[in-house]
Amino acid sequence: MKRKKRKLKLKKQAYFLFAGVVAVIVISILGFNFYKRIEYQQTDEYKLIEKGYTLEQATILQGKLSSEEIANILGKDKNDTIVDLVNEKYFLSKNLDTYLEYHEEEAELSLSDVVAVVNVHAYQNWYETILDSDPSLNERVNVNKFYALSSDYTPENLKNISLDYSYGNEGDNKLVDYAYDAFIDLWDAAHEEGFYLMVNSSYRDYASQEAVYNDYKTSLGERRANEIAARPGHSEHQTGLVVDMTSTTEPNAESFSDSEAYKWLQKHAHEYGWIERYPEDKTYITGYSPESWHWRYVGKDVAKVIHDEGITYDEYYAFYIEGNQ
Repeated sequence: MKRKKRKLKLKKQAYFLFAGVVAVIVISILGFNFYKRIEYQQTDEYKLIEKGYTLEQATILQGKLSSEEIANILGKDKNDTIVDLVNEKYFLSKNLDTYLEYHEEEAELSLSDVVAVVNVHAYQNWYETILDSDPSLNERVNVNKFYALSSDYTPENLKNISLDYSYGNEGDNKLVDYAYDAFIDLWDAAHEEGFYLMVNSSYRDYASQEAVYNDYKTSLGERRANEIAARPGHSEHQTGLVVDMTSTTEPNAESFSDSEAYKWLQKHAHEYGWIERYPEDKTYITGYSPESWHWRYVGKDVAKVIHDEGITYDEYYAFYIEGNQ
């Protein structure tokens, strides 16, 4: 009898022990799940979904934005445009608020154009903000209606362009030596295809550009002058990396865009590091009317990206250089 009672007692103890273990496990699981839920509620994903974004949208935003930038979004009303902007190829997170503001002002523009215009600062009036160009970037230096060189800047190692390749007098036209070498490579390749390129203008110092701009301003007015000429300090010609060129068969700059030589340059100039700086349909980005004769040396790697992606140098600089600063 005593043995039976002892067995029964042991069974009860085993039962209570088992029940206790099960209870501990259940409580642990519930506690862990509760903790994980509380922890998840602190995540950006949870907060974005609570804000009304889908899981897919939240994943996109988390993949492109920092927690600080997401906190900025969470402080705004849900806006699907933000997700669309983030998906744009040249999206820069630092410009998000400006994209949204500009999109409201220019609702007819595509988001791609909104991103491009904001990135290159063209949402402002031309020359409204003046930034310092960085000559230490060499062939990647940016000079436009927002970036300017100092009045005393002169590039090193300027080399005269021979009269075999240029109009004017000996010494009138110059390029930085490495740009000169790349121009000769380009010229030789064009010549092999039957085109004889000729330089009309190249390096200009600050004072020379000032004279050019003032002449246009006097004769055509400031607004038109700003469309066709750079203000002093804002001209790429001051870099020594630019040639204005046509060909012996089509020397007229205004009609050069109709020539076979121009079409050849459009297809092949990037192979030698040269780009068309102010192309057709990009005035809203560059600030200049198309100039089929104005070619800029940027190096082969950069030129290839610009050619393959169909962008201007302003867009390249804004995304690939300034965007990483």
